[in-house]
Amino acid sequence: MKEKEGKLIGKITHYFGNIGVAVIELSDSLEAGDEIRIVGGEVDFTQKVESMEVDHKKVKKAKKKESAGLKVDQKVREGYKVYKM
Repeated sequence: MKEKEGKLIGKITHYFGNIGVAVIELSDSLEAGDEIRIVGGEVDFTQKVESMEVDHKKVKKAKKKESAGLKVDQKVREGYKVYKM
């Protein structure tokens, strides 16, 4: 049985390794408190969105087509897919 994949809501466009922050280009909205799953390469993990920023401003919700920066629990790379659980 296949694990629940969630809905594809975007992809990683940048990763800042020194601060553990990923930039996600959204194809759907994302809110603080949502659970996301990041998949790519050897990586496949879920985490809760604690806080995020759009244009260096803290936001509770990021809209479709925006690029949101958020702290991620593991190292990710450009092109990894992001799902909302």
